[in-house]
Amino acid sequence: MCGFVFSSSKQLTDDFERGFSAIFHRGPDHQSLTVDNSGIWGFHRLSIMDLTQNGNQPFVHHGVKLMCNGEIYNYEHLKTMLQSSYQFQSGSDCEVLIPLYERVGFEIMMKMLDAECAIVLVDSNTHDIFAGRDPMGIRPMFYGFDKQSGGIAFASEAKALVEFCHDVTPFPPGHYYHNGEFVCYNDLSDPKVVVEQDIDTIAKHLREKLENAVLKRLNADAPLGFLLSGGLDSSLVCAIAQKNSSKPIKTFAVGMDTDPIDLKYAKEVAEFLGTEHTEVIMTKDDVLEALEKVIWHLETWDITTVRASMGMYLICKYIRENTDLKVLLTGEVSDEIFGYKYTDFAPSPAAFQQEAQKRIRELYMYDVLRADRCLAANSLEARVPFSDTEFVDYAMSINPERKMNVYNKGKYLLRRAFEGLDYLPDNILYREKAAFSDAVGHSMVDHLKAFAESQYSDADLVAAKEKYPHGTPFTKESLLYRDIFEKFYPGQASWIKDFWMPNKEWEGCNVNDPSARVLGNYGDSGK
Repeated sequence: MCGFVFSSSKQLTDDFERGFSAIFHRGPDHQSLTVDNSGIWGFHRLSIMDLTQNGNQPFVHHGVKLMCNGEIYNYEHLKTMLQSSYQFQSGSDCEVLIPLYERVGFEIMMKMLDAECAIVLVDSNTHDIFAGRDPMGIRPMFYGFDKQSGGIAFASEAKALVEFCHDVTPFPPGHYYHNGEFVCYNDLSDPKVVVEQDIDTIAKHLREKLENAVLKRLNADAPLGFLLSGGLDSSLVCAIAQKNSSKPIKTFAVGMDTDPIDLKYAKEVAEFLGTEHTEVIMTKDDVLEALEKVIWHLETWDITTVRASMGMYLICKYIRENTDLKVLLTGEVSDEIFGYKYTDFAPSPAAFQQEAQKRIRELYMYDVLRADRCLAANSLEARVPFSDTEFVDYAMSINPERKMNVYNKGKYLLRRAFEGLDYLPDNILYREKAAFSDAVGHSMVDHLKAFAESQYSDADLVAAKEKYPHGTPFTKESLLYRDIFEKFYPGQASWIKDFWMPNKEWEGCNVNDPSARVLGNYGDSGK
């Protein structure tokens, strides 16, 4: 997980340097800060592919300069295509980008990448400035405009830009920038066709595509591990990886010191798979002490994201301090495609598909943001198999009638894809979902709510309506998170569009808390 800051301005300022230093955590292995006629380039490297200095960035070739935070999973294929006309100097996957750009141009390059990436490229030969972000927004990027020169700037996290830019805004996933214009090159939420296939065919395709998504993400020169909650998604990722590994993979689970649902099920999965498993225990004090730091890293005020980040941040902190791992595979994105507990209430297939499309488009503000920041805060890289372009493209093209919960079992298609194949025992494969922030222990959310209750009066909550017209806090807990956010990023609330909440327009979903625990169909989930 690297980090970069670029400004088209040619004047290096103290504010730029402060912004650059603010994201040191993203890449402590090597720092580069250079100024030339193309702009100011700051890069923090986390060495994952080619651990030598040959993989340091920016890359430069024939007047073209580039920085990339990302993993290019099809780089070996691209390298083979390009090696007759370009002499490669490293084993870095990102080195393929400049020669690929020189061969096909920026737009076609972005469409050819099988990657999780954020890229900035300047061609001094033509004075073109380009930037691009992967279709799911797995790798973060923001843009803004230099307060002095007015020139555009890009960075991996907003905190790097607010020091010297105005109008700091998230860079839209699936888009590229070219000289002032943003162009959508791949909207994964909008399938070009909708396919009607039988259940067995769908299951086969989902299994094969998820297997490929996991396997390609196991390629790293740095040590690699897995976050395992014991739920369906992370368990499938671990099961595929272990089935294709000659030695036990390293798995990690986190839970509160009281009522940690995840630890019980994660241990069961780890024992079945034969992984090298570690449990991380967190306490009320750990949670409350980390709260402000977590919100500073997240750059959000959303309730769900903050709650779910507490355990993830603390387990990553443990991994960073106690292991040599640098890469972690996680289970995010599956819910947005196949449904949550609340999508059981979807009134029609069309409504289900529209909700999935909305979640995919907005995912970079919520679960994807959480995965990136909790890991990057601890100098770790997140890889997200369920975000794989081919997997998402296929899953979104399935007739939504098939994806709705007409089977009395959420995510049935995904469960069916791995049924009877010795990946997971049926009691895990078909276990109901527990909300992440609840599964680490219901007491965690209860502690956060109690702390917020102690900090605010009812009058404070009423006053929040005028104080914060956008994303107005509606509970004392949400007011607590918003005040902490404003302490670090005053006036920047528009980075996040809204609270992650069930669709209030659907019957049964007009709730005042984002946890699935409050839904009428939660049932035995997480018990």
